[in-house]
Amino acid sequence: MPTELTERQALLVLSSLPGLGSITLTRLLQECGGDAREVFRMGRRRLESVQGVDPETGRAVAEWEKYFDLPREEERIHRSGADFLTASDTAYPRLLREIHDPPIGMYRKGSYQFELPCIAVVGTRRPTQYGLGVARSLGAELARLGFCVVSGLARGVDTAAHEGALEAKGRTAAVLGTGLDIVYPPENLDLYRRIAESGAVLSEFPLGRRPDRSSFARRNRLVSGMSEAVVVVESAVDGGAMITSRFAGEQGRLLFAVPGRIDQSTSAGCHQLIRDGATLLTSVEDILSELSYLGGLRPAPIPEKHQAAAPTVPAVLNADEQAVLAQLSDGAILASDALSAATGIGAAQVAAATMSLELKKLIVKRVDGAFEAAPDG
Repeated sequence: MPTELTERQALLVLSSLPGLGSITLTRLLQECGGDAREVFRMGRRRLESVQGVDPETGRAVAEWEKYFDLPREEERIHRSGADFLTASDTAYPRLLREIHDPPIGMYRKGSYQFELPCIAVVGTRRPTQYGLGVARSLGAELARLGFCVVSGLARGVDTAAHEGALEAKGRTAAVLGTGLDIVYPPENLDLYRRIAESGAVLSEFPLGRRPDRSSFARRNRLVSGMSEAVVVVESAVDGGAMITSRFAGEQGRLLFAVPGRIDQSTSAGCHQLIRDGATLLTSVEDILSELSYLGGLRPAPIPEKHQAAAPTVPAVLNADEQAVLAQLSDGAILASDALSAATGIGAAQVAAATMSLELKKLIVKRVDGAFEAAPDG
């Protein structure tokens, strides 16, 4: 006698069966009037009449207990402290419901309910010090303003964006290209845990799913799909962040790119995006301005304990930022090479620190290229 499933169990099984992508799953649910349980009551002939369902996939659905151990998966979800979100749950990211291929369910580690609007910050796994500084600063500023910072837990820019949001004691969400029980890269285990404590780690893949090229591309569509806007900090022309930017365009999301050095390959993708119409990002104000223009969106109110500090202390400064700011705090006007000489910091680190301090509105760049403290800094 076939196992009688609840609606949530039916969605969990369907999301884990081989050969079923998000678009085919959506077609199956439409065929059954939105009730996932009805999919398992369809005959093979009716199953295979749905576009995207071949005989092998139809067999997997009809004989699903041979392909998927539901009790074992439920036990593993419970044991790991995770849960399985469906599109009808309030915690399911609102904007994901609008894309043409939304996941019918997502595994979640962490209790964050996605009340805040999301902004994605993505980029290369091999960033410059400048890129790391910008990503960390953007993550902190956006989180402090009341946004949830979304990224993919990858090395480089993703990691810096997540860490910036955590340093600002804000919300951040990581979307994985693996099962929720596989941390990739492994050195981000501590970051994974910290994100799960105050935000959420998400995956549309069943537990145990290993990473591959296709899984990361599928992950990227969710990063952009759940976000109001996507910011590309640094990316080569063929980098993974460019895939995220293409999804952003298809999904109607705002797209921003951070400019870099013209001779730096990790900025070539950003420069191409800007040429193709992405908005050049010079500060968080650019994001707020565009979001307001397109619909009056404002981030959620910041708790009072953060509001008092916000005007004068935008975020914790790292050692390089403190050293650079100290050189400019007495009214000095210095170019990058002079700052490097005065602080003993390399040129790349100075570039990252000055960009970060500009984003925090603590210094300004003059027409001649030199820097000085902001009038109210």
